[in-house]
Amino acid sequence: MASVMSALAEFEGDLLRERVRSGVAAAQARGVVFGRRPGQRTKSDRLAPKVLELVSAGHSYRQVGRLVNLSKNTVLDIVKRSRSENP
Repeated sequence: MASVMSALAEFEGDLLRERVRSGVAAAQARGVVFGRRPGQRTKSDRLAPKVLELVSAGHSYRQVGRLVNLSKNTVLDIVKRSRSENP
């Protein structure tokens, strides 16, 4: 009896997996994009001119982050975006 129940559960799992995969494929065919969307960077975009000014003045990324209340990695990201826009 247990093996019959196990086989039915496995079959139902396979059906569910197949329906999910076909649903994902249909959504992708309609143009739905899966995954994380790029977010808005309102605070870092607002502070970017000041960050770039402080970096060009010779401050370290950590110092700039402390002065404008951003993380060091955000400061680094602002500088990288600026350099890629203005090579």
